[in-house]
Amino acid sequence: MKKLLVYMKAYIKESILGPLFKLLEALLELFVPLVVAAVIDKGIAMGDRAYIVKMCLVLVLLGFVGLAFSITAQYFAAKASVGFTAKLRHVLFEHIQSLSYSELDELGTSTMVTRMTSDMNQVQNGVNLTLRLLLRSPFVVFGAMIMAFTINARAAMIFVYVTVLLLIVVFAIMLCSIPLYKKVQQKLDGVTSVTRENLTGVRVIRAFCKEDEETERFVSKNAELTRSQEFVGRISALMNPVTYIIINLGIIFLINRGAVSVSQGIITQGAVVALYNYMSQILVELIKLANLIINITKSIACGNRIQAALEMKPSISDGEKDASQSDNAAEFRHVYLRYKNAGDDSLSDIDFTVKKGETVGIIGGTGSGKSSLVNLIPRFYDASGGEVLVDGVNVKDMPVSELRSKIGVVPQKAVLFKGSIRENMLWGNENASDDDIMEAVTAAQALDVIKAKGGLDCEIEQGGKNLSGGQRQRLTIARALVRKPEILILDDSASALDFATDAALRRSLRELDYSPAVFIVSQRTSSIQHADKIIVLDDGNAVGIGTHAELLENCEVYREIYNSQFKKEAV
Repeated sequence: MKKLLVYMKAYIKESILGPLFKLLEALLELFVPLVVAAVIDKGIAMGDRAYIVKMCLVLVLLGFVGLAFSITAQYFAAKASVGFTAKLRHVLFEHIQSLSYSELDELGTSTMVTRMTSDMNQVQNGVNLTLRLLLRSPFVVFGAMIMAFTINARAAMIFVYVTVLLLIVVFAIMLCSIPLYKKVQQKLDGVTSVTRENLTGVRVIRAFCKEDEETERFVSKNAELTRSQEFVGRISALMNPVTYIIINLGIIFLINRGAVSVSQGIITQGAVVALYNYMSQILVELIKLANLIINITKSIACGNRIQAALEMKPSISDGEKDASQSDNAAEFRHVYLRYKNAGDDSLSDIDFTVKKGETVGIIGGTGSGKSSLVNLIPRFYDASGGEVLVDGVNVKDMPVSELRSKIGVVPQKAVLFKGSIRENMLWGNENASDDDIMEAVTAAQALDVIKAKGGLDCEIEQGGKNLSGGQRQRLTIARALVRKPEILILDDSASALDFATDAALRRSLRELDYSPAVFIVSQRTSSIQHADKIIVLDDGNAVGIGTHAELLENCEVYREIYNSQFKKEAV
């Protein structure tokens, strides 16, 4: 958590002025019991009404000035806490964007959402309360104790014993609560994960009539969170009653000793009232401090989770080499890939070369490593062995931004963002004109989609929910083509297209004037049989590389896939 405080540098002034004005307010508050004692001993005891009125006006003045100080302190504290959290949120979001697929897989979507929202809000509240109360409450407690000694040293010793006992209770509860609050936030990750899965997969859940099972799963995760919150809540709840018991016992001893001292003429009645008021101030401030510590405990736990995410180093770093002039668009030199914490390689000894302008088909069974292979080209993952080259340079030696600017990727899941079709297309090239967009849309066989939706200004809902699966796929292909990439990767991105549209798409890709190297990952042999080169994968191994005719003759895996589909297509 303390490493996050570097982002408070821009708010040093507010971080000083906020507590300062709170201390000024507290200082005025410490004078109130003395004014009340003077009213009792000099005004009421002597029947001096003018003095009473004058002292009451002093109390009113102290109240208004204290209120002004309090509002000013709140302003600076709020400005610092909100600004700090905003900066931290930007830094965390930017850091998440820099992480590779490996780190994103390790963190998980639900925990990242929780850290960006719930954890951030808790840290903001903690910083706000810290700036306002962390110095004020101890200042009032020790200030009241010192003021009590100026009235009567013997009676003031009760304050010392009470304060020590209270500090022991407060810090004991805090030390127990910190690790427990961290576990609560982890349980919240689980609830967030289940909620997210249900919201994104609601159609699948209803299609399989799994509402009851998913409800039970949510209830189970929520019950775990509730139990954790209740357990740590019971510990934290001890703070107030224990504090009240200790303070009230202290007040009883104080009044008893004060009464004896008054009867003996040692101190005045006003002095006893002042001591009582100081004890009450200590009670109020320690309750505030107790609640503050609970909030700080939560904030520290949440801040540590945010810090852990920020300390996760990206496994992919920028290189410094520029692309060279090479006839090869991409090369795989004895490439291996093993995912983090995996027991075995997902790809083994992959070795092939793709010339510029060539079309490469990649086919294989489910889990054979097709997507893993093409994900190595834009460095979504790094090869654990061997080399992947683009334009004759190892991708690890190139700046990531330069590498990915050469590549257009259409992932398996067609993802569109809320906004107009034009805004989505500009993701491929923010400087593209409408003519460039329409050229890409036409090549992607999505012109009928644009016309049906009323043009490029048609609003797309989040995730493209107002489009069919085929429409989404064609628009995501168009978005990649707007970039006019040197390498185009279609990762099973035409699975929702009919055979005629798929064939027209492949024909238009071959006719592109900038002649990109095209990688087509597909389950259909019909989609890749006209490719210049076909790579057949089986359990992470390249069991065949060649043309359609060569593989039918020499590769049993490809022949089995083709024969199983050819019969279906023939029918």
